[in-house]
Amino acid sequence: MVKGFMMMYLLNQFLLDRIKCVALLFALVVQFFPAEVLAQGHRGSGIIPKPAVEIKQTGSFIIQKTTRLHISGSAKLSTSFFDQYLQDLSGFTLSRSHKPAAKGINLMVDARLKLKSEGYLLDVSRKGITIKAIDEKGLFYGLQSLVQLIRKNGKVTSVPAYRIQDEPRFAYRGMHLDVARHLFSVQSIKKWLDMLAFYKINTFHWHLTDDQGWRIEIKQYPLLQSFSAYRKETLIGHKRTNPHRFDGKRYGGYYTQEEIKDIVAYASARQITTIPEIEMPGHAQAVLAAYPNLGCTGGPYQTATYWGVFDDVFCAGNEETFHFLEGVLDEVIPLFPSAYIHIGGDECPKNRWHNCPKCQKRIKVEKLNDEHELQAYFIARMERYLNAKGKKIIGWDEILEGGLAPDATVMSWRGLEGGIAAAKLKHDVIMTPEKFLYLDYYQSLYKTEQTAAGGYLPLKKVYDYEPMPAELNAEEQQYIKGVQANVWSEYLSDASKAEYMIFPRVIALAEIAWSRQENKLYPDFLARLMANERFLKHLNYSTAFYDITGESVNDAKAFALSTDLPNAEIRYTLNDKKPGLSSTKYSGPIRIMQSARIKAQLFKAGKPVGKMFEQAMVKNMATGKKVTLAHSGQGNYNIDAQRLTNGIQGSYLYNNGEWLGLSGGDFEALVDLGEEKTIREVGINTLNYQWQKMHPPKLLLIEVSTDQQVYKEVSRQTVFSVEGINAALHKITPIKARYIRIKASNIGVIPDGFYGAGTKAWLMLDEIIVN
Repeated sequence: MVKGFMMMYLLNQFLLDRIKCVALLFALVVQFFPAEVLAQGHRGSGIIPKPAVEIKQTGSFIIQKTTRLHISGSAKLSTSFFDQYLQDLSGFTLSRSHKPAAKGINLMVDARLKLKSEGYLLDVSRKGITIKAIDEKGLFYGLQSLVQLIRKNGKVTSVPAYRIQDEPRFAYRGMHLDVARHLFSVQSIKKWLDMLAFYKINTFHWHLTDDQGWRIEIKQYPLLQSFSAYRKETLIGHKRTNPHRFDGKRYGGYYTQEEIKDIVAYASARQITTIPEIEMPGHAQAVLAAYPNLGCTGGPYQTATYWGVFDDVFCAGNEETFHFLEGVLDEVIPLFPSAYIHIGGDECPKNRWHNCPKCQKRIKVEKLNDEHELQAYFIARMERYLNAKGKKIIGWDEILEGGLAPDATVMSWRGLEGGIAAAKLKHDVIMTPEKFLYLDYYQSLYKTEQTAAGGYLPLKKVYDYEPMPAELNAEEQQYIKGVQANVWSEYLSDASKAEYMIFPRVIALAEIAWSRQENKLYPDFLARLMANERFLKHLNYSTAFYDITGESVNDAKAFALSTDLPNAEIRYTLNDKKPGLSSTKYSGPIRIMQSARIKAQLFKAGKPVGKMFEQAMVKNMATGKKVTLAHSGQGNYNIDAQRLTNGIQGSYLYNNGEWLGLSGGDFEALVDLGEEKTIREVGINTLNYQWQKMHPPKLLLIEVSTDQQVYKEVSRQTVFSVEGINAALHKITPIKARYIRIKASNIGVIPDGFYGAGTKAWLMLDEIIVN
């Protein structure tokens, strides 16, 4: 009752003093109504990212040709997206008014508002539309939200009445784009910048240099344009393939300084800051091809033609290296108004430095302990130079190794650990972990997906990522400045392929970066995303987010199917036939009594939707039986032990969550069959992708026991010649046993002559078979 009177009082006050009351009203709503109620899609505005607070009102505002648009306090505000959308939707744009427009759309900067930078108030009623903010950025983002509210019904263009108060959770909301591996046109980049701005992403991290190409004009060093910007040919297919095949075609190009200025200005007009990345001290092979004196060996070098990490890096003991990089940065700095320059700092092998007299002399003179501290010296020296020019540095999390430069911002990409460590050291952090935010990962497990780097990152996994590490206390959390998705282009040879990988996953990134954590609900996000598809029609965006997914359940006795597509049904077969409308309708986990191939198809309104799902489930005596591991998996391959006997075999793309991987370590697993049984066949699969640092075991040994005390060897294998999946399945003399013990020894450190020499090898295994 008291709450009801308070609401009435505030609503009355609202009519008298709109500005003063609106903040109180929003606060009251947030207090009285739980986030899950406010976030329900059918009650919400449908805006992406989800606004902090949104209140539906009665009625709507009709936009007509005679409606006027007034802007005060912002002379440079870009309304291009709003103008174009309204033109496309209704066939007209709005004339500007020099004074507040009655029954019009009014945008006003008001520094008195209690909002964060970029926040806004949006008020839509029958009488008009008002957007207020403390800065131009807020007006811009309020306008993007308004666009999403506009509806067309017949000839009437209207906006439903809402009161919205909104502001960002994180100040840094970014997308990275690699143009070194593959170039994208200025037109394509602008098209993507439009979409980033529309969804309130405010930072464009432009990866301009790498081993495979130099993409920015530097007039002082013309060979960067004529040599470093081009490679003689490009890898065909995936890097894991052995031997590598190439297309024999020269590839390359670069952005002129005028094109750089154009893109930076275009982004800035859309409230996007562009941060350039100039890689150092590693990923330098393209530079060394043109200026071999900057390497430790003197060459010859060539711009890399395939993907990976290369031993040849900038020589840290050579003063010419620093003179060159300072000259490059002197031309980069005027092109980018950003406070930051990204200097890379990642994946820099140290073996050239270890054997380089100049680098060893530098270590001695500077009283450094090792090559890791030499890298820290390199980064700190470049930071000092940039600081003197009024810039700060950002680097990938490897810059933590050997000591962090004094004012460096860290991008945590290898996991959460780098970000946590940097925040505890009181350094600013951008969270961009590979496992959750690398958009070059597969977004579907279907075999028809375009080639990707690896991994599996569906839309839901991006959306469910929480950027604020729980390991940090309140004081440390203030150093987490934001979050970023990364688009690496090794397998994105054209803009269409890039769009397919970027959208809609970058839209999920936009919501986790902007919206309050308590307002996030994935089903609601999906409903809003599907309603937003009208804004994506000009893109080659992926619809993999509603693909059928499946998993082994109930101790591998059943198989469960699911989809995120609303109002759709799944029909399936177990007889290897293509499912149709007459096939069995899925209603719950499918009981699997013997090996089967499950095929399933989505249907909506009686018509098939999307691709057909297909999964083999292989049943054997070990299926569903308890597995005990001597050592857990690591990184992306730290899976539950029971996946080794769940009936689902690891895919050749090693991305379906079935492979257990150990970096440098040995594998040992014990399977308990539950009772003694006669065994005639034993085995396990292992991966051999040496270009991915995945090596088969030196020795695979299988032993059996009846009592878990005395074991008898029944199988051993030392040769695994197949590239890809090696099925180590052995017929044995029939023997009674309850326990199966499998041991596989890792080769340890990758030997010379192989990719990644000197680093730890991955040992990959899955699906224990016992018959």
